[in-house]
Amino acid sequence: MNNIIYLDSAASALKSESVIAAECDFLRHNYANAGRGICARASNVDDMVANARERVARFINARPDQIVFTSGTTDGMNRIVHIINDCVCGTGIKNKTVMVSDLDHHSARLPFELLYDSDLCKIVLCPMDDKYNLMCSDLPCADVFVITAMSNVMGMAQDVAGLIAAARKKNPDVITVVDAAQYVVHNEIDVQKWDCDFMCFSAHKIGADTGLGIMYMKNPERWVSPDKFGGGMISKITGSAVEHNVMFQWESAPAKFEAGTLPLTQIIGLPAAIDYLSANRPNLDLIKYLYDRLSKNPRIKIITPRDATLLTFYVDGMHILDFGALVGARGLCLRVGNMCASWIHRALGVAGTARISVGSMNTMNDVMRAADIIESVVK
Repeated sequence: MNNIIYLDSAASALKSESVIAAECDFLRHNYANAGRGICARASNVDDMVANARERVARFINARPDQIVFTSGTTDGMNRIVHIINDCVCGTGIKNKTVMVSDLDHHSARLPFELLYDSDLCKIVLCPMDDKYNLMCSDLPCADVFVITAMSNVMGMAQDVAGLIAAARKKNPDVITVVDAAQYVVHNEIDVQKWDCDFMCFSAHKIGADTGLGIMYMKNPERWVSPDKFGGGMISKITGSAVEHNVMFQWESAPAKFEAGTLPLTQIIGLPAAIDYLSANRPNLDLIKYLYDRLSKNPRIKIITPRDATLLTFYVDGMHILDFGALVGARGLCLRVGNMCASWIHRALGVAGTARISVGSMNTMNDVMRAADIIESVVK
């Protein structure tokens, strides 16, 4: 396995030794459940979770009570739809207009598309320019605006603050939802400057473990009804369902949005991942090297610009799955398919692409070897 060249960090980043050490130390010496006990060990875990929440808050310029732990971006984006649908105007988002875009990942757009299919909302598209970037001008008026801060196919940062400001000029009450799963790896996030209502990203994209995500909520107490129910999120139950007078009193945010046991091991490793990423952002000169070298081959059709955070392309005359199998057999790990982003592929007029993405641990030697392999397959 030492000969493997891993260039698929946009799918999931490799883990630093500091993350591995933090999780192993927790499992060996400190493990207990959080929010469930008063013994010293349980209290220590409570403190560790609180510290991780505080570290995330500083990472995105938020308050700790605005940070909700989820199982990932997909979980967060789906939960946001339920939270909005339960709370907006008392009638959900029926007859409300939701603005999405062709940059969206499936998890950001599909939940709203399914509501549209059930005649529960209207869908409009955010316009794109000829370089497939979202445009702040000529935005439709919307009640909910889903923004992909960086496409996992195109790899270009979008003007999130500008888009939100433009949307609020059309509707001051628009609810803005940002998918930052790819953006967070390459750019600092300031949710105060963005002025978004919700924002999500996945821990495993930034070098922490799988099964953990972050959902930022600008005004957590605005959303009265939680979307999941269980231990730790309710402070009091009075009355009886049999007598039709049952009353629930929720805990304050973020606890009321975190039913059940949290993914504690992953949470404990998260601060180490944030610290490592903050000091070791991926070297995008590696992408520029690949762009310059592979663009010389007439069969390789690159669809991303040179200054993108990743390299997306297809090979003329070769099925993308065949290409993936051939380079994979030679030890190169990259992504092939539609990247769970069907709409941008449809806009590009291609069925699938290959994607190279670099992480903090990749070197120039990795991309040079990768280029050798690709050139040997594409002759």
